[in-house]
Amino acid sequence: MSAKKPPRPKNQTSMKMLGKQLGTARRVAGLTQTELGLRVGLDEQTVASIEQGRRALKPDVAARMDEVLDTKGMLVAGVANLPEVDQFPMWAELYMEHEREAIALSSYANQVLPGLLQTRAYAEAVLRERVPAYDEDEIGPKTAARVERQDILRRRNPPTVSFVVWEPVLHLAVGGPEIGVEQLRHLRTCLEMPCISVQFLPLASPSHAGLNGPFVLLETPDHQHLAYIEGQRGSQWVSDADEVSRLARKYAMLRAQALSPQESKGLLDRLLGEK
Repeated sequence: MSAKKPPRPKNQTSMKMLGKQLGTARRVAGLTQTELGLRVGLDEQTVASIEQGRRALKPDVAARMDEVLDTKGMLVAGVANLPEVDQFPMWAELYMEHEREAIALSSYANQVLPGLLQTRAYAEAVLRERVPAYDEDEIGPKTAARVERQDILRRRNPPTVSFVVWEPVLHLAVGGPEIGVEQLRHLRTCLEMPCISVQFLPLASPSHAGLNGPFVLLETPDHQHLAYIEGQRGSQWVSDADEVSRLARKYAMLRAQALSPQESKGLLDRLLGEK
């Protein structure tokens, strides 16, 4: 007998949205999470996890909640129609929501150029390097979504954006020489934008405060300071003030170790002159 296949993971962004709908319906009904849990056979923590999108809402539980909350099958329909494919992981989706509204961004990159600086061809080439590979019909939408994020740099009041990029990233041959040269030229244009500062950490630098990998610091319109870390096993939001402070100090050290913005322009000009 063949082994039963595990269920495919649901879209966690949509789970979060369904959870918000549940929370709204519960409050309209005048119930606390504890009271709703008692009526449907769940504890308060489980109800809270469902409302936060961290735990899946099961069809039988959704049916009981629809009856208790008089939501006329809305939750059952929501569970049945949750999409199975996430264009972006939940944390990445949350990051992009904050990125669209940020008043300041600081990014350290040591693998590829940050998405806000990528050309369409470079972005597509990077996405095509994923292992396991994306389906062909996913490449186009993901490339377009990455490039569309750059609209924040052209809004009426753009964020103040600082990048520190390790020099080897500039020599990355992903996509081939033509895409590489086009990307460097685009990067040189970006260096002239008044809202952007780019510094390169030279390969010959004897000091390197970013050996633990890339990260992003972000300031929201209400002056909340957050950090975002993305790695091989997924992404992580950092909101704890002490942890954000540690990353901010690390970023300050990276800026001190890197070439100045003017020296970085000179390095890029030399590289373009060699192409």
